[in-house]
Amino acid sequence: MALEVYLYFDGNAREAVEFYSEVFETPKAHIATYDEMPHDSDMPSPENAKDLVMNTSLLIQGTTVMFSDVYPGSGSSAFNKGNNVSLVISDPKEEVIRNLFDQLKNGGTVISELEKTFWSPLYGRVSDKFGIYWEIMVYDSETDG
Repeated sequence: MALEVYLYFDGNAREAVEFYSEVFETPKAHIATYDEMPHDSDMPSPENAKDLVMNTSLLIQGTTVMFSDVYPGSGSSAFNKGNNVSLVISDPKEEVIRNLFDQLKNGGTVISELEKTFWSPLYGRVSDKFGIYWEIMVYDSETDG
């Protein structure tokens, strides 16, 4: 199981990644844009989002820190200072992820139910009863490390 940090930005994630890469002297990261999403995705890439950062990460002092620009028009996921940080829990075992998700949603708010996505066999988001945002996902230990 891994605990990681996910930082969300309002269109300036690329700038933040470049800044933190310099500050912490990390290798330059590959940046995946919204335009690179599979075309059958539920989130079509609007013209104003195609160059925005969908996902990238840096290894900062031994911790993976992920970065993304908030997808334009994403409703409850819209950028607001205060909800722009998520803790990410990943594990190769589906039953572990389901159990964690069920416990974290108790007294909290489900943002997205656990479901298959193009990046994970099982992924969901929840704001727990303390207002902490969690992203819970299964990863394939053979391909994702």
